[in-house]
Amino acid sequence: MASEPNTQSRVMFQSVDKTDEPGRRRIGKLTVKYNRKDLQRRLDIEEWIDEQLHLLFDCEEEDIPELEIDIDELLELTDEGQRTRLQELLQECGKPKEEFINGLLYRIKGLRKLSGPLKK
Repeated sequence: MASEPNTQSRVMFQSVDKTDEPGRRRIGKLTVKYNRKDLQRRLDIEEWIDEQLHLLFDCEEEDIPELEIDIDELLELTDEGQRTRLQELLQECGKPKEEFINGLLYRIKGLRKLSGPLKK
């Protein structure tokens, strides 16, 4: 079948008759639920981190060096690994950072990694 240069191609989809296949399940939307208290606690920790970084670097948000403290990454590490990782991230900070590290490690204790839905 030869096509003319001015015609556009069209793609057509046919709907499947669902009555022919009674054993097939209908695919629906998936809703992931997290514990609201865990999410609020995580948000509170992130806000605390932001405030503390402003104090540590003693500057406005735009002037803080590129620094990303990933709570989920920290939760995968051992206690000593968490401390080491935070010291690495904060090595450019000239102020004493031990109080911040201790405070953060205390706050994330008991948090769960948000990798999937909450099991009931």
